[in-house]
Amino acid sequence: MASNSSNHRTLDKYDSAILSTLALEGRLGLTELAERVGLSKSPVQARLKKLEAQHYILGYQAKLNNELLGKSHVAFVQIKLNNTTAQALEAFNRAVKTIDVVEQCHMMAANFDYLLKVRTRDINDYRKVLGESISSLPYVAHSSTFVSMAAIVDPQQ
Repeated sequence: MASNSSNHRTLDKYDSAILSTLALEGRLGLTELAERVGLSKSPVQARLKKLEAQHYILGYQAKLNNELLGKSHVAFVQIKLNNTTAQALEAFNRAVKTIDVVEQCHMMAANFDYLLKVRTRDINDYRKVLGESISSLPYVAHSSTFVSMAAIVDPQQ
């Protein structure tokens, strides 16, 4: 969603504290949030409404246990396209969104075009996804896979 930067205000220390606290604990109750940031409930509630209305807060989500869900294998995949026209990029962008195990997809300013974060059950499941889905995305010339051994910093964990 595009936004007009003139609609945004400079965040003060309370707004920043609210955002950083909620980024770590999105289900924190209003009373606890108010205590943590050093304000009473009413001002925190008003600030939350403003932060949501101004799109500083886009939503709230649960952190899932990927180990229990059978999605503990993480691979990062560099994708190089054989065509980077606007039409080719749009075709790739549309198609990659249909692969449910692609957790993130970033267009890169690098010697490759896209970086994907793929979460699967194990290496065998990943190989199947690579061969049947990722490699057959539009305009893919080649890919390189990097398997994560451990997540050191990950806000989803």
